Amino acid sequence: MIGNRPCRLFVWLLLMAGAVHAQQAPTLAVPDNLVIDGIPAIPAGLPADVRRYTEARAATLSDWHPTRREMLISTRFGNTAQVHVVRMPRGARTQLTFFDEPVGGASYQPKTGRYFVFGKDVGGNEFVQLYRYDLGDGRVTLLTDGGRSQNGGVTWNRAGDRIAYGSTRRNGADRDLYVVDPVNPSSDHRVLEVTGGGWSVLDWSPDDRQLLVIQYLSVNQSYLWLVDAATGAKTALVPPDADTVAYGGAEFAADGRGVYFTSDKGAEFQQLTYLDLASKARTPLTATIPWDVDEFDVSPDGRQVAFVTNEAGIAKLYLLDAATRRYRLVPGLPVGVLGGLRWHHNGRDLGFTLGTPRFPGDVYSIDARTGALTRWTESELGGLVAAELPEPALIRWAGADGRDITGFLYRPSARFTGPRPVIISIHGGPEGQSRPGFLGRDNFFLSELGAVVIQPNVRGSTGYGKTFVKLDNGLKRMDAVADIGALLDWIGRQPDLDAAHVMVTGGSYGGFMTLAVATTYNDRITCALDVVGISNFNTFLKNTESYRRDLRRVEYGDERDSSMAAFFERTAPLNNAGRITKPLFVVAGLNDPRVPHTEAEQMIARVKQNGSPVWFLMANDEGHGFRKKGNRDYQFYTTVLFVRRFLLPAGTS
Repeated sequence: MIGNRPCRLFVWLLLMAGAVHAQQAPTLAVPDNLVIDGIPAIPAGLPADVRRYTEARAATLSDWHPTRREMLISTRFGNTAQVHVVRMPRGARTQLTFFDEPVGGASYQPKTGRYFVFGKDVGGNEFVQLYRYDLGDGRVTLLTDGGRSQNGGVTWNRAGDRIAYGSTRRNGADRDLYVVDPVNPSSDHRVLEVTGGGWSVLDWSPDDRQLLVIQYLSVNQSYLWLVDAATGAKTALVPPDADTVAYGGAEFAADGRGVYFTSDKGAEFQQLTYLDLASKARTPLTATIPWDVDEFDVSPDGRQVAFVTNEAGIAKLYLLDAATRRYRLVPGLPVGVLGGLRWHHNGRDLGFTLGTPRFPGDVYSIDARTGALTRWTESELGGLVAAELPEPALIRWAGADGRDITGFLYRPSARFTGPRPVIISIHGGPEGQSRPGFLGRDNFFLSELGAVVIQPNVRGSTGYGKTFVKLDNGLKRMDAVADIGALLDWIGRQPDLDAAHVMVTGGSYGGFMTLAVATTYNDRITCALDVVGISNFNTFLKNTESYRRDLRRVEYGDERDSSMAAFFERTAPLNNAGRITKPLFVVAGLNDPRVPHTEAEQMIARVKQNGSPVWFLMANDEGHGFRKKGNRDYQFYTTVLFVRRFLLPAGTS
């Protein structure tokens, strides 16, 4: 016995050393700008394990140079997206702006291109200010008031010496219209004082005397106006309609005799339409296409109109001959999501941004004469292999009322066998739409954890006609939640899906849907992840920024109506939080002007009373979603921990 003591002591010391080592395993330090509660320490090795899923970047077209075949793009090389210049296809991306905050909306002075105008906020607060960047010396000049106002929608006049834009500076609620010469910021003046936060300038007339203006009330209703650029006098471009009509983009024809716009008047979908200003006669140009025209752009010479349709989520690009009004599909484009149409001043090159499930987004152009496709940027995938990334499958199921509901399903690597756990990821909006784009970091869950990702388009989503968009308005809100209940039924009937391991997640309105599903179908999900979501529409409408409040009331309902307020209270996830017994993770931004962080904090406080796991992450330098790479990475690390711990079947993480 005595002879065995040294051996036993040695074993004991080894065990204790192992225990101490386990207790002191290195972990990531929490950045000072983040607030965490309930989240366990992140292993120091996790960033290396997931790095190739966090490094992909995208590029988007901002503007063509007016005299040279080169362009401004937005992409990220450091922590935030900035403005770069690209001087030839696949040429170097030369960074021009270097700010801690993301920069957006850069547009050249349209005659010489000696400067450009861009917008930037602080900490995600969305109080965007406008600036002039002089290319000669790199100096930046503030053009707007620099305060708690939201400024944007920059539209250049034809002469290139003035921009029109919208601003809430007068009272924080109404978006008045202003005009300024960017070279002379003191020339800034208000052209039109309005009521409401949905006003913006779409175009200048060819003679620079009139502004083409949209008044947005909701996804289902808007108006078009002509505004005298000198006096501010406005006249309705189209007369009021007995039915609600939604107008989209609008541009003057090059000769000034007519206006192109998109409209759902007399139709389920947004149709490209031409309005003759003299006769007021309307001519639908795409009536034979049973899908929305998402956007369009008129060539500088007026001879062609490029437009993009949204066909079951897939973008199709067309070119229309303005004289014959015949259009043709542009062939040979990758299947994905396309937007940001921009004609070069040469009238031949049409630029746009295109993303697919296998790359996050790059800038292309086509030659309108030859149809030749040119790729201008080739953004890095950060170590991912494009051919290994899955293409989604379109799925369908019957909603609670039997209505056809669709979504996109991404399957994991074939090396994973047996029924797979499911992540249901719900889009925001609610007037949004899940489309077959790049999953980014979420590819980790498919490729490394073997989960299935489903992106549903429940009622209220755009892209399926105006009747479908209205099906979740006001008192119909919970019908959209029932569509997810029907999806859970569908999952249960699929032999390759594990209905016992389902996570629901979403951002913004998708965050509300996540919380509502968590309270309504607690026993049918495994866990939930809410990002900047609404927990009670009454408190949300009270605290959201004033320039948004009336616009949101049209969609969600008016809390000043007692019956609507009562409905909000009955259905609020906050007031039904006692039903949540499954793990919940909530993410918020301190400076969020849309869904204030208080929506998250009140939900967290209530669910903690249930005794189930509750995680909370908030960034003090972010708003409605995280935009800075460092913050997005940390959010991803915590999400990976959450999924491994609470979604995956035991022993599979």
